[in-house]
Amino acid sequence: MIEATGLRKVYGEKTAVDGVSFTVQPGKVTGFLGPNGAGKSTTMRMIMGLDRPTAGHVTVNGLPYAKHKAPLHQVGALLDAKAVHTSRSAYNHLRAMAATHGIPKKRIDEVIDMTGLSAVAKKKAGGFSLGMGQRLGIANALLGDPQTLILDEPVNGLDPEGVQWVRNLARYLAREGKTVFISSHLMSEMAQTADHLIVIGRGRIIADTTVDALIESQTRKRTLVRTPDTSRLGVLLAGEGVRVDQNEPETLEVSGIDPRRIAELALEHRVLIYELTPLTSSLEEAYFQLTRDEVEYHSHLESGTGAPGNRGGPAAPGAPGNPALSAPAATMEGTRR
Repeated sequence: MIEATGLRKVYGEKTAVDGVSFTVQPGKVTGFLGPNGAGKSTTMRMIMGLDRPTAGHVTVNGLPYAKHKAPLHQVGALLDAKAVHTSRSAYNHLRAMAATHGIPKKRIDEVIDMTGLSAVAKKKAGGFSLGMGQRLGIANALLGDPQTLILDEPVNGLDPEGVQWVRNLARYLAREGKTVFISSHLMSEMAQTADHLIVIGRGRIIADTTVDALIESQTRKRTLVRTPDTSRLGVLLAGEGVRVDQNEPETLEVSGIDPRRIAELALEHRVLIYELTPLTSSLEEAYFQLTRDEVEYHSHLESGTGAPGNRGGPAAPGAPGNPALSAPAATMEGTRR
Protein backbone atom coordinates (compact mmCIF):
# COMPACT_ATOMS: atom_id res chain seq x y z
CA MET A 1 0.00 0.00 0.00
CA ILE A 2 1.12 3.54 -0.74
CA GLU A 3 -0.20 6.34 1.49
CA ALA A 4 0.56 9.99 0.71
CA THR A 5 -0.54 12.77 3.04
CA GLY A 6 -0.22 16.46 2.21
CA LEU A 7 2.74 15.95 -0.13
CA ARG A 8 4.22 19.23 -1.31
CA LYS A 9 7.37 19.84 -3.33
CA VAL A 10 8.74 23.28 -4.22
CA TYR A 11 11.71 23.91 -6.51
CA GLY A 12 12.68 27.56 -6.14
CA GLU A 13 9.60 29.50 -7.29
CA LYS A 14 8.01 26.42 -8.90
CA THR A 15 5.49 24.37 -6.90
CA ALA A 16 5.62 20.95 -8.55
CA VAL A 17 3.33 19.14 -6.11
CA ASP A 18 0.84 21.00 -3.95
CA GLY A 19 -0.78 19.23 -0.99
CA VAL A 20 -1.31 15.82 -2.59
CA SER A 21 -3.02 13.08 -0.56
CA PHE A 22 -4.04 9.63 -1.83
CA THR A 23 -3.96 5.92 -1.05
CA VAL A 24 -2.99 3.20 -3.52
CA GLN A 25 -4.65 -0.03 -2.41
CA PRO A 26 -3.26 -3.55 -2.77
CA GLY A 27 -5.11 -5.97 -5.06
CA LYS A 28 -5.77 -3.28 -7.66
CA VAL A 29 -4.03 -1.72 -10.63
CA THR A 30 -4.06 2.02 -10.00
CA GLY A 31 -3.37 4.32 -12.93
CA PHE A 32 -1.63 7.65 -12.29
CA LEU A 33 -2.62 10.15 -14.98
CA GLY A 34 -1.99 13.78 -15.73
CA PRO A 35 -0.58 16.16 -18.37
CA ASN A 36 3.17 16.68 -18.69
CA GLY A 37 4.37 18.91 -15.88
CA ALA A 38 1.44 17.96 -13.65
CA GLY A 39 3.66 16.46 -10.93
CA LYS A 40 3.49 12.72 -11.65
CA SER A 41 7.23 12.06 -11.82
CA THR A 42 7.95 14.28 -8.81
CA THR A 43 5.34 12.42 -6.79
CA MET A 44 6.82 9.06 -7.75
CA ARG A 45 10.31 10.27 -6.84
CA MET A 46 9.08 11.33 -3.42
CA ILE A 47 7.47 7.91 -2.91
CA MET A 48 10.85 6.31 -3.68
CA GLY A 49 12.78 8.68 -1.42
CA LEU A 50 14.66 10.25 -4.35
CA ASP A 51 13.21 13.70 -3.62
CA ARG A 52 12.54 15.01 -0.12
CA PRO A 53 9.06 16.54 0.29
CA THR A 54 8.92 20.20 1.19
CA ALA A 55 5.93 19.24 3.35
CA GLY A 56 3.84 16.15 4.03
CA HIS A 57 4.92 12.54 4.02
CA VAL A 58 4.48 9.28 2.12
CA THR A 59 4.82 5.65 3.18
CA VAL A 60 5.06 2.37 1.28
CA ASN A 61 3.80 -0.71 3.10
CA GLY A 62 3.69 1.28 6.32
CA LEU A 63 7.15 2.88 6.25
CA PRO A 64 8.99 5.61 4.34
CA TYR A 65 11.02 3.95 1.59
CA ALA A 66 14.35 4.76 3.28
CA LYS A 67 13.24 3.00 6.48
CA HIS A 68 12.86 -0.43 4.84
CA LYS A 69 15.77 -2.73 5.65
CA ALA A 70 15.39 -4.65 2.39
CA PRO A 71 13.61 -2.20 0.04
CA LEU A 72 13.81 -4.39 -3.10
CA HIS A 73 11.57 -6.91 -1.35
CA GLN A 74 9.05 -4.17 -0.54
CA VAL A 75 9.07 -1.87 -3.57
CA GLY A 76 10.07 -2.45 -7.17
CA ALA A 77 10.23 0.65 -9.37
CA LEU A 78 10.81 1.63 -12.97
CA LEU A 79 11.31 5.40 -13.04
CA ASP A 80 14.10 5.71 -15.60
CA ALA A 81 14.93 2.81 -17.90
CA LYS A 82 18.26 4.46 -18.75
CA ALA A 83 19.49 4.25 -15.14
CA VAL A 84 21.83 1.31 -15.85
CA HIS A 85 25.58 0.86 -16.21
CA THR A 86 25.77 0.87 -20.01
CA SER A 87 28.93 -1.26 -20.18
CA ARG A 88 27.37 -4.07 -18.15
CA SER A 89 25.33 -6.86 -19.64
CA ALA A 90 21.68 -7.15 -18.64
CA TYR A 91 22.53 -10.21 -16.59
CA ASN A 92 25.39 -8.54 -14.73
CA HIS A 93 23.28 -5.47 -14.03
CA LEU A 94 20.63 -7.65 -12.40
CA ARG A 95 23.30 -9.70 -10.60
CA ALA A 96 24.75 -6.53 -9.06
CA MET A 97 21.32 -5.44 -7.86
CA ALA A 98 20.55 -8.92 -6.51
CA ALA A 99 23.80 -8.98 -4.53
CA THR A 100 22.67 -6.01 -2.44
CA HIS A 101 19.79 -8.08 -1.04
CA GLY A 102 21.14 -11.60 -1.19
CA ILE A 103 18.74 -12.52 -3.99
CA PRO A 104 19.69 -15.92 -5.46
CA LYS A 105 20.80 -16.51 -9.06
CA LYS A 106 17.62 -18.52 -9.65
CA ARG A 107 15.54 -15.36 -9.28
CA ILE A 108 17.74 -13.49 -11.77
CA ASP A 109 17.11 -16.22 -14.32
CA GLU A 110 13.37 -16.09 -13.58
CA VAL A 111 12.99 -12.36 -14.23
CA ILE A 112 15.15 -12.53 -17.35
CA ASP A 113 12.91 -15.26 -18.72
CA MET A 114 9.75 -13.47 -17.54
CA THR A 115 10.65 -10.24 -19.33
CA GLY A 116 11.80 -11.85 -22.58
CA LEU A 117 15.48 -10.90 -22.16
CA SER A 118 16.95 -14.40 -22.48
CA ALA A 119 18.35 -13.83 -26.00
CA VAL A 120 20.12 -10.59 -25.02
CA ALA A 121 20.97 -11.24 -21.36
CA LYS A 122 24.72 -11.31 -22.05
CA LYS A 123 24.70 -8.19 -24.25
CA LYS A 124 25.67 -4.74 -22.99
CA ALA A 125 22.70 -2.70 -21.82
CA GLY A 126 24.11 0.38 -23.55
CA GLY A 127 23.25 -1.12 -26.91
CA PHE A 128 19.63 -1.89 -26.05
CA SER A 129 16.72 -0.37 -27.92
CA LEU A 130 14.19 1.70 -25.97
CA GLY A 131 11.85 -1.29 -25.70
CA MET A 132 14.56 -3.68 -24.49
CA GLY A 133 15.69 -1.05 -21.97
CA GLN A 134 12.13 -0.93 -20.65
CA ARG A 135 12.09 -4.71 -20.27
CA LEU A 136 15.35 -4.59 -18.32
CA GLY A 137 13.92 -1.87 -16.08
CA ILE A 138 10.84 -3.99 -15.39
CA ALA A 139 13.04 -7.03 -14.69
CA ASN A 140 14.92 -4.95 -12.15
CA ALA A 141 11.64 -3.86 -10.54
CA LEU A 142 10.51 -7.48 -10.24
CA LEU A 143 13.83 -8.79 -8.93
CA GLY A 144 12.97 -8.78 -5.21
CA ASP A 145 9.40 -10.08 -5.75
CA PRO A 146 8.16 -6.88 -4.07
CA GLN A 147 4.78 -6.24 -2.49
CA THR A 148 4.47 -2.90 -4.30
CA LEU A 149 5.31 -2.12 -7.92
CA ILE A 150 5.72 1.45 -9.22
CA LEU A 151 6.06 1.83 -12.99
CA ASP A 152 6.48 5.13 -14.82
CA GLU A 153 5.45 4.77 -18.50
CA PRO A 154 6.28 1.03 -18.58
CA VAL A 155 5.05 0.43 -22.15
CA ASN A 156 7.15 3.23 -23.65
CA GLY A 157 8.95 1.78 -26.70
CA LEU A 158 7.36 -1.65 -26.44
CA ASP A 159 5.79 -3.42 -29.41
CA PRO A 160 2.14 -4.58 -29.23
CA GLU A 161 3.15 -7.93 -27.77
CA GLY A 162 5.18 -6.15 -25.11
CA VAL A 163 2.31 -3.80 -24.29
CA GLN A 164 -0.02 -6.75 -23.83
CA TRP A 165 2.56 -8.48 -21.66
CA VAL A 166 2.82 -5.47 -19.31
CA ARG A 167 -0.98 -5.32 -19.12
CA ASN A 168 -1.26 -9.00 -18.23
CA LEU A 169 1.61 -8.75 -15.75
CA ALA A 170 -0.01 -5.82 -13.94
CA ARG A 171 -3.32 -7.65 -13.68
CA TYR A 172 -1.63 -10.84 -12.48
CA LEU A 173 0.31 -9.04 -9.75
CA ALA A 174 -2.84 -7.26 -8.58
CA ARG A 175 -4.70 -10.58 -8.40
CA GLU A 176 -1.85 -11.85 -6.22
CA GLY A 177 -2.69 -9.07 -3.75
CA LYS A 178 0.17 -6.75 -4.66
CA THR A 179 -0.03 -2.98 -4.99
CA VAL A 180 0.45 -1.87 -8.63
CA PHE A 181 0.87 1.84 -9.40
CA ILE A 182 1.33 2.78 -13.07
CA SER A 183 1.85 6.16 -14.70
CA SER A 184 0.92 6.36 -18.38
CA HIS A 185 -0.18 8.70 -21.13
CA LEU A 186 -1.86 5.88 -23.07
CA MET A 187 -5.52 6.25 -22.16
CA SER A 188 -6.61 3.24 -24.22
CA GLU A 189 -4.15 1.07 -22.29
CA MET A 190 -5.20 2.44 -18.92
CA ALA A 191 -8.83 1.77 -19.80
CA GLN A 192 -7.95 -1.91 -20.28
CA THR A 193 -5.53 -2.24 -17.37
CA ALA A 194 -6.48 -0.02 -14.44
CA ASP A 195 -9.12 -0.68 -11.78
CA HIS A 196 -8.70 2.73 -10.20
CA LEU A 197 -7.41 6.11 -11.38
CA ILE A 198 -5.68 9.01 -9.68
CA VAL A 199 -5.50 12.11 -11.89
CA ILE A 200 -3.19 15.00 -11.07
CA GLY A 201 -3.19 18.46 -12.65
CA ARG A 202 -0.93 21.41 -11.82
CA GLY A 203 0.35 19.55 -8.78
CA ARG A 204 -3.05 18.77 -7.26
CA ILE A 205 -5.29 15.71 -7.29
CA ILE A 206 -8.32 16.41 -9.50
CA ALA A 207 -9.82 12.90 -9.53
CA ASP A 208 -9.49 9.75 -7.41
CA THR A 209 -12.03 7.28 -8.74
CA THR A 210 -12.74 4.24 -10.90
CA VAL A 211 -12.43 4.23 -14.69
CA ASP A 212 -16.19 3.90 -15.19
CA ALA A 213 -17.01 6.65 -12.70
CA LEU A 214 -14.56 9.05 -14.33
CA ILE A 215 -16.03 8.45 -17.78
CA GLU A 216 -19.57 8.83 -16.43
CA SER A 217 -18.78 12.11 -14.66
CA GLN A 218 -17.02 13.83 -17.55
CA THR A 219 -18.96 12.92 -20.68
CA ARG A 220 -22.42 13.67 -21.97
CA LYS A 221 -24.70 10.87 -23.13
CA ARG A 222 -24.96 10.82 -26.90
CA THR A 223 -26.87 8.87 -29.53
CA LEU A 224 -25.79 8.16 -33.09
CA VAL A 225 -28.70 8.46 -35.52
CA ARG A 226 -28.51 7.56 -39.21
CA THR A 227 -31.31 8.83 -41.44
CA PRO A 228 -31.62 9.99 -45.05
CA ASP A 229 -33.59 13.01 -43.78
CA THR A 230 -31.20 14.68 -41.34
CA SER A 231 -32.61 18.18 -41.88
CA ARG A 232 -36.17 17.26 -41.01
CA LEU A 233 -35.20 15.09 -38.04
CA GLY A 234 -32.95 17.86 -36.76
CA VAL A 235 -35.88 20.26 -36.70
CA LEU A 236 -38.06 17.70 -34.91
CA LEU A 237 -35.43 17.12 -32.22
CA ALA A 238 -34.67 20.80 -31.61
CA GLY A 239 -35.46 21.90 -28.09
CA GLU A 240 -34.02 23.24 -24.88
CA GLY A 241 -30.98 21.25 -23.77
CA VAL A 242 -30.86 19.21 -26.99
CA ARG A 243 -27.75 19.32 -29.15
CA VAL A 244 -27.68 17.95 -32.69
CA ASP A 245 -24.39 17.70 -34.62
CA GLN A 246 -23.96 16.50 -38.18
CA ASN A 247 -20.40 15.32 -38.86
CA GLU A 248 -21.09 12.92 -41.74
CA PRO A 249 -23.76 12.57 -44.46
CA GLU A 250 -26.98 10.99 -43.17
CA THR A 251 -25.54 10.92 -39.66
CA LEU A 252 -26.51 12.89 -36.56
CA GLU A 253 -25.00 12.86 -33.10
CA VAL A 254 -27.65 13.81 -30.58
CA SER A 255 -27.39 14.60 -26.86
CA GLY A 256 -29.89 15.87 -24.32
CA ILE A 257 -32.74 13.57 -25.34
CA ASP A 258 -33.44 9.90 -24.65
CA PRO A 259 -32.96 7.49 -27.61
CA ARG A 260 -36.49 6.16 -27.05
CA ARG A 261 -37.90 9.66 -27.53
CA ILE A 262 -35.87 10.07 -30.74
CA ALA A 263 -37.43 6.87 -32.08
CA GLU A 264 -40.93 7.99 -31.05
CA LEU A 265 -40.60 11.35 -32.83
CA ALA A 266 -39.25 9.71 -35.96
CA LEU A 267 -42.10 7.18 -36.03
CA GLU A 268 -44.73 9.82 -35.34
CA HIS A 269 -43.53 11.99 -38.24
CA ARG A 270 -42.67 9.06 -40.53
CA VAL A 271 -38.94 9.82 -40.74
CA LEU A 272 -36.91 6.76 -41.67
CA ILE A 273 -34.16 5.84 -39.18
CA TYR A 274 -31.86 2.98 -40.08
CA GLU A 275 -29.56 3.21 -37.07
CA LEU A 276 -30.06 4.38 -33.50
CA THR A 277 -27.05 3.64 -31.29
CA PRO A 278 -26.21 5.00 -27.82
CA LEU A 279 -22.57 6.10 -27.84
CA THR A 280 -20.12 5.19 -25.09
CA SER A 281 -17.42 7.75 -24.44
CA SER A 282 -13.80 6.68 -24.08
CA LEU A 283 -11.47 7.25 -21.17
CA GLU A 284 -9.42 9.50 -23.44
CA GLU A 285 -12.41 11.79 -24.04
CA ALA A 286 -13.18 11.92 -20.32
CA TYR A 287 -9.53 12.59 -19.48
CA PHE A 288 -9.27 15.49 -21.93
CA GLN A 289 -12.48 16.97 -20.58
CA LEU A 290 -11.24 16.70 -16.99
CA THR A 291 -7.75 18.11 -17.64
CA ARG A 292 -8.54 20.75 -20.27
CA ASP A 293 -7.76 23.57 -17.82
CA GLU A 294 -4.76 21.83 -16.26
CA VAL A 295 -2.29 21.64 -19.17
CA GLU A 296 0.80 23.85 -19.35
CA TYR A 297 0.73 24.33 -23.13
CA HIS A 298 -2.11 24.65 -25.64
CA SER A 299 -2.03 24.53 -29.42
CA HIS A 300 -4.74 25.86 -31.72
CA LEU A 301 -5.21 24.07 -35.03
CA GLU A 302 -7.42 25.34 -37.79
CA SER A 303 -9.29 22.44 -39.36
CA GLY A 304 -9.84 22.71 -43.08
CA THR A 305 -13.12 22.74 -44.95
CA GLY A 306 -15.03 19.61 -44.19
CA ALA A 307 -12.47 18.45 -41.61
CA PRO A 308 -13.85 16.70 -38.55
CA GLY A 309 -14.47 19.07 -35.69
CA ASN A 310 -13.95 18.74 -31.97
CA ARG A 311 -17.02 16.90 -30.81
CA GLY A 312 -16.23 17.67 -27.22
CA GLY A 313 -16.15 21.45 -27.74
CA PRO A 314 -18.93 24.02 -27.95
CA ALA A 315 -21.09 24.10 -31.03
CA ALA A 316 -20.51 26.79 -33.63
CA PRO A 317 -23.39 28.74 -35.15
CA GLY A 318 -26.09 26.72 -36.89
CA ALA A 319 -25.42 25.17 -40.25
CA PRO A 320 -26.52 27.30 -43.19
CA GLY A 321 -30.17 26.85 -44.00
CA ASN A 322 -30.83 24.69 -40.95
CA PRO A 323 -30.54 26.33 -37.53
CA ALA A 324 -31.43 23.03 -35.84
CA LEU A 325 -28.10 21.48 -36.86
CA SER A 326 -25.02 22.88 -35.17
CA ALA A 327 -21.66 22.55 -36.86
CA PRO A 328 -18.80 21.29 -34.70
CA ALA A 329 -16.26 23.82 -33.51
CA ALA A 330 -13.50 24.49 -36.00
CA THR A 331 -10.80 25.23 -33.41
CA MET A 332 -9.36 22.31 -31.51
CA GLU A 333 -7.44 22.78 -28.30
CA GLY A 334 -4.62 20.24 -28.12
CA THR A 335 -2.88 18.86 -25.09
CA ARG A 336 0.83 18.43 -24.70
CA ARG A 337 1.15 14.79 -23.71
